[in-house]
Amino acid sequence: MRVWLAALACVLCGSALAQNFPSKPIKIITPVVAGSAPDLRVRSVVPKLAEALGQPIIVDNRPGANGAIGAREAAKAAPDGYTLFNANINNALNDLLAPDPSCRLNQELVAVTDLALSPLIMVVNSSVRVNSLREFIEFARSKPKGLTYASSGTGSVIQLLAERIKSAASIDVVEVPYKSLGADLPNLLAGHVDAGFSVLSTLGPHIRSGKLKALAVAGPRRLAALSEVPTLAEAGLPGIEATVWNGIFAPAGTPRPVIQLLQQNLLRTLNAPDVREQIVASGAELGGRPPEEFAAFVRAEILKWGKVIKEAGIRLE
Repeated sequence: MRVWLAALACVLCGSALAQNFPSKPIKIITPVVAGSAPDLRVRSVVPKLAEALGQPIIVDNRPGANGAIGAREAAKAAPDGYTLFNANINNALNDLLAPDPSCRLNQELVAVTDLALSPLIMVVNSSVRVNSLREFIEFARSKPKGLTYASSGTGSVIQLLAERIKSAASIDVVEVPYKSLGADLPNLLAGHVDAGFSVLSTLGPHIRSGKLKALAVAGPRRLAALSEVPTLAEAGLPGIEATVWNGIFAPAGTPRPVIQLLQQNLLRTLNAPDVREQIVASGAELGGRPPEEFAAFVRAEILKWGKVIKEAGIRLE
């Protein structure tokens, strides 16, 4: 009886909190540098979400440790819905390589909803004398360790994708790790590193300007905005795909009614015509799934990439 009463009191308390939520500004911690794809994605929904909730929303960039620094900060926050976390694929990979019992996805941090999913695009600096993935592979085979690629750190989805490409193509390209997704872009544009991987929203302007050359899309189909760029499968490397995603999590213990309210408002925000158009135009797939579905998707991603990590023998140093 006491346990039942305690559970009922918890539900009632959560419902009461949801009725008054939000009554102050909300902070979304994002574990990447400002201007990177996951940062731009969350900032694209913040204005309309703030309008819907009637409170300001602050985006707090906390890059580093492949997303773990921001995750720890979010997980230790009060579970009241006023501190959220803009997680991305690298946070799920951290849970495979260096599980931190203070900030694991689906455990210390619980799913609210996903925002968007985008295939990675492989690019090279315009100074690199290749115009296709096949030419890149031929060049790399002729000069082992003669080319470099930028990653967002050991165990990042970019490193895992690059390792799969290297293994499938039998090439040796040198990794240059950076602290966060998007942190490599200045050096890639300057030609200090030869190749890189990111999403259309980040790379599109530089591809159109001619500073970067797109070689392949790591998705199941070509992108409408880059219809001339083949998929990895079309370029001769079938079975290799990598999608980056980001979505909102909350500290475990956040009342269920608050999580539901946040998910419902995020879904409406994502489906606002201008937000939807911006996301689709960027080559991304719209999110907005219920918490349970998003949590299941994250579990599937961890299973998929766990196999790659094991086969490649990747370990954090």
